[in-house]
Amino acid sequence: MRKLLNILYITTPDAYLSLDGENIVVLKNDETKIRVPLHNLEGIITFGYAGASPALMGKCAEENIALTFLTAQGRFLARVVGKTRGNVILRREQYRIADEELKALGIAKNCILGKVYNCKHVIDRAIRDHAARIDCEKLKLSSEQMASSLDLIKNVNNLDSLRGYEGEAASRYFSIFNELILQQKEAFLFSGRNKRPPLDNVNALLSFAYTLLTYDVASALESVGLDSFVGFLHTDRPGRVSLALDMMEELRPFYADRFVISLINKRIINEKGFEKQENGAVFMTNETRKEILRYWQERKQEKIKHPFLNETIEWGLVPYVQAMLLARYIRGDLDGYPPFMWK
Repeated sequence: MRKLLNILYITTPDAYLSLDGENIVVLKNDETKIRVPLHNLEGIITFGYAGASPALMGKCAEENIALTFLTAQGRFLARVVGKTRGNVILRREQYRIADEELKALGIAKNCILGKVYNCKHVIDRAIRDHAARIDCEKLKLSSEQMASSLDLIKNVNNLDSLRGYEGEAASRYFSIFNELILQQKEAFLFSGRNKRPPLDNVNALLSFAYTLLTYDVASALESVGLDSFVGFLHTDRPGRVSLALDMMEELRPFYADRFVISLINKRIINEKGFEKQENGAVFMTNETRKEILRYWQERKQEKIKHPFLNETIEWGLVPYVQAMLLARYIRGDLDGYPPFMWK
């Protein structure tokens, strides 16, 4: 259980929330774990199924404190809110920004700056940690290209150019991705990004990790009252969570890519967990998928220091913090959206 920027996060799956006077009480096995005054909160996010008392839900609605329910894995279930005075203003401003390219560009640019910065950091870290096992010159060149891309992105003045620079940076990043795979090289050879369907084991892993990350980010955005379907870089498309795709860009390198690399290099998965279809598509077996989900949940419990908040939090809360920061920027409480830039 953590309190960040007036949001209370309850990550204990079997916790039950109740009301005692003007306080929220978090119970586990009928034992009080924490008591927090409601007047200090603007939102409560709980991961799990145990639930909350009707009295607490009513009080939260009355005080306009958003109470969000997610599964233990982070899938969005429901959000209890009172009168829509806060939510509707936030979403209307989100829609206005999405309709004005220059305003949308500011947020989209920061998301992509975060992505390219983090890609460069992944490359630099590999050079530092595994210099004897990789082609350092190749990676150093890619790192220099990432640095050049950052300068171009900072000065971009339209969304189409931003998409072009992002695409070039992604292509350079994936051109050296195979160097980051240090174990099981034959079974996990990576020659380039492909999808719909993935054509090799590494792409199957990346696609699955990106899907998991998309769900987490979409849930985080819904938890703060933003519309996950209306983005600033990715255009509107029926059924596509465009804003989640925008925000996940900055999180891909560390949240998903390094996770996939760890699965391979630590031999958590192997080639027996994949099946190739007649059309060339590669899919994971159910057993492999379950194993990956287990490690995904374990990874989300690891602690990091958030670079903007300068507070120690679980990896799994990073999308929720970023969603909260984006909502605060849209409301006018921050001068700009601070992307997640790992240090």
